[in-house]
Amino acid sequence: MSIFKSFGVNSSGMTAERFRMDIISQNVANANTTRTEDGKPYVRKVVTFQEKTMDPTRFETIFKKTRGMYVGDGVRVSKIHNDEVNEMKKVYDPSHPDADEDGYVLYPNVNIVAEMTDLIDATRAYEANATAFTASKALATKGLEIGRG
Repeated sequence: MSIFKSFGVNSSGMTAERFRMDIISQNVANANTTRTEDGKPYVRKVVTFQEKTMDPTRFETIFKKTRGMYVGDGVRVSKIHNDEVNEMKKVYDPSHPDADEDGYVLYPNVNIVAEMTDLIDATRAYEANATAFTASKALATKGLEIGRG
């Protein structure tokens, strides 16, 4: 892998993790939103990543795959989907304007502790990509210094 390709891989990782942090902050901000534009409670959003790959029909890609070499170009956000695994919270509060006829309010399926854990995970992944980017930059700079002397 070339030094410039490593810049692209690390920067795509930082971009994806930054986007993940934005979605996590959206989840935290809407943790108590009982009514959205469609009249339903907010549903937690989840980000899914996917490897960015080179065009599979290119000769270079086929050649590298057959030799067992690295082919990817980093990571990208493949989709943002609603969390259908965790259930909404049902709380008894008959005075709430969004309470149903039995007095229960449906709150979003956002768990603040889980969101903060995901945020720490995304932050660490971002920092790891930034560190790798800095190391690649230092390596390239040293290579240029060797060529100059």
